[in-house]
Amino acid sequence: MAALGEATEQLNKIVDDGLCLGCGLCAAIAPEAIKMTRGEDGDLRPIANDQFDDEKMALVNQICPSLRIEGLPEDLASEAPHQDTVWGPYYEMSLAHSADANVRHEASTAGILTALAIYLLETNKVDAICHVKAADSPANFGVATISRTRQDVIEASGSRYGPTAALVDIESVLSSDENFALIAKPCDLNAMRNLAHIDSRVNQRISYWLTLLCGGFQPDASFNDFLRQNNLSKEGLSQVRYRGFGCPGPTSLTYEDGSKTSFHYLDFWGEDESQWSMPLRCKICADGIGEAADVVAGDAWQGASPDRVESETDKGFNSVITRTKKGQSLYQDAIGDGYITITDIVDRDYLSAVQPHQVTKKLAGQARVDGLRKAGSVAPEIVNMRADALSEMLGLDAFKEQKQGAFERANALKKQN
Repeated sequence: MAALGEATEQLNKIVDDGLCLGCGLCAAIAPEAIKMTRGEDGDLRPIANDQFDDEKMALVNQICPSLRIEGLPEDLASEAPHQDTVWGPYYEMSLAHSADANVRHEASTAGILTALAIYLLETNKVDAICHVKAADSPANFGVATISRTRQDVIEASGSRYGPTAALVDIESVLSSDENFALIAKPCDLNAMRNLAHIDSRVNQRISYWLTLLCGGFQPDASFNDFLRQNNLSKEGLSQVRYRGFGCPGPTSLTYEDGSKTSFHYLDFWGEDESQWSMPLRCKICADGIGEAADVVAGDAWQGASPDRVESETDKGFNSVITRTKKGQSLYQDAIGDGYITITDIVDRDYLSAVQPHQVTKKLAGQARVDGLRKAGSVAPEIVNMRADALSEMLGLDAFKEQKQGAFERANALKKQN
């Protein structure tokens, strides 16, 4: 078997060190050299062929969100009236929900991102929405999609916790003559902000950047473990609905024979964040709060988890952060035109109370990156996101502890490989 080239070895190291998110952007910029396929772990991975070379790896080094995490361009970030060390630049923090009762009920939490997508289309602010929907197979995966109508958006609504190559088809967006809104995970937006430095089409074609407060995605192996623990099979599984039809709503598994099994959100994910199963890259993420977005929407449960009793009747409220002038204008227009109902203005302390894990990850970002580097692993550069100030807030002792924890996780993964 021929030895791998140096460029391919570098690409594979991102995967082997647990940093690849499977976003697909590398395959999008070099489709003749990289294909996204399922790796040995079942997740989506880039596979390079003999056309992958140093020049293409140099591009990967510039755009990969596991090598470079960047938020808003400095000119946009500096315009925001509020500059918080933890939560970053913002115009307003609020609680809100879709004004459409059906959208609020069917979509995740309270349907803010769904409502904004519909509003953008119906007011002709964009031609289409670039986002994700449930994959046909495997049913727990997501797949990139383009929506042009209200019904398209609603059919694609709901959380996608499984592996999803959200950016693998982004070239079709960039090469078109249409304007889009991009709705994706914070890391996907980080990747596109990276790409914008070397491809002017990004800012020409993407008019609005929307994201969620993200806790991470679930590896395929973890989903399979859940099935085994509950004596369920993946064979014949035709649909996975992670959330929606309530707040958070049930996690529902539907099979080809019409049978359906549902679980409470807490039975699927666990009672608290210590039980969440996610890749190493998600555990060391320095931007789960969407600093690359115009508008961010998230959950608003105290302590970051729903209450089993209250969730039976909870109609849903999203926490919303507007980060840019364009995002604030879009949000206020959607409220004024009856697409969104705002219920309260909140502050950073409120968000920190309902998203405590985001505060922890933000403070520990640089420490965890340093831990990866100490282990000899690939590690991202944190750009324009106050890493030094956050590390100072964390404190020296906690910094050392977080660094050591990341070091140990990275080494444990190396032993598994």
